[in-house]
Amino acid sequence: MIPIFAFLFGSLVGSFLNVCIHRLPREESIVFPSSHCPACQVPIRPWDNIPFLSFLLLRGRCRACGTPIPWRYPLVEGLTAILFAATASRFGATPLAVTLLLFLSALMVIAFIDLDHQIIPNIITLPGIPLGLLASLVVGGPPLLDRIIGALAGAGFLYLVLLYGGVVYGQDAMGEGDLIALIGAFLGWKGVLITILVGCLSGSVVGLALIGFRRLHRREHMPFGPFLAFGATMALFWGERLVGWYFRFLR
Repeated sequence: MIPIFAFLFGSLVGSFLNVCIHRLPREESIVFPSSHCPACQVPIRPWDNIPFLSFLLLRGRCRACGTPIPWRYPLVEGLTAILFAATASRFGATPLAVTLLLFLSALMVIAFIDLDHQIIPNIITLPGIPLGLLASLVVGGPPLLDRIIGALAGAGFLYLVLLYGGVVYGQDAMGEGDLIALIGAFLGWKGVLITILVGCLSGSVVGLALIGFRRLHRREHMPFGPFLAFGATMALFWGERLVGWYFRFLR
């Protein structure tokens, strides 16, 4: 029952995360005004704001003006619901699970904002770093020292990599440093290593595919935040298994 409840609750949280994804880059309040259509500004009625169901009943359009509703909205709701259910199944109804749900929610918002606007909001990463470090003293998980090393070493390593990339390609590529520090604060240095490995691998595969299909120019910037978020999620749920596969591959 707990995973089912977590799935339903996660879909509701995903609806709120969509508000954050839309409003934070525009420096708008995530509390006021209430949910409304971005096109016509008409407030959304409660029965038109039910995760998944309302999108299907409205056929993906605003009831008031008929403007198409982006597929991102049900996608975020679905992904958040799945992550909440998976976290509840893995960690149970524990304080650690609550902390990880906050972490995963932050990753969701960061990934989609970076995907849409190519920015990583400091309003999420900077407060999240000390929160992740303090979590080790309250809910357990990776030891505090591991988290500090992960935040510092991970951010420093990625800063150098992105600095080199910025020099070579003439682009500013430093924003992900705060994100990797956030990941290190929650998952520790082992989680950072897995995150960087999976993020670079998945990002390379997608980037090469887009270049091959001529959807992306070689010197065009591709948001890296979503791939780091994906790597952190893999590290959280399958970190030990991925490490085992990696060392077996090296043999």
